[in-house]
Amino acid sequence: MTHILSAIDTSCERPDIGTRSDVARLVDAFYDRVRADNLLGPIFDDVAHVDWATHLPRMYDFWEAVLFGAATFKGDPLVVHAALSRQIPLTNGTFDRWVALFYATVDDLFAGPMADQAKLRAGRIAATLQRYLAPDPLRYHRAITY
Repeated sequence: MTHILSAIDTSCERPDIGTRSDVARLVDAFYDRVRADNLLGPIFDDVAHVDWATHLPRMYDFWEAVLFGAATFKGDPLVVHAALSRQIPLTNGTFDRWVALFYATVDDLFAGPMADQAKLRAGRIAATLQRYLAPDPLRYHRAITY
């Protein structure tokens, strides 16, 4: 049995996220999935009209800052997403899909402590945005009954 296991090629093991190049690879693969997604793609392409040539490098900076503490990102994601939420409701389903695609992308490309940290941070970021931006279904009920 040991003889068979030693012959297994382990070169396909996934690396951890360790460099800006890794961050760019993750961001590019993630946004490829976002653009192809039936729910998220139209939000990014048809509503937000994202300029991908500008957006992707900003996301490299953002995730490099989040994961490695690099002082590369300048901006306020909450302000940007608040403006978007005035154009189209960002629902729990929207955030859930974003997180699911992000986790799947990380898991397909990377493994290790920093990959786990990326997923943890993405979940927290989504939860924060969701808390501030997702429509509150009870808000309309309270407005009518009070």
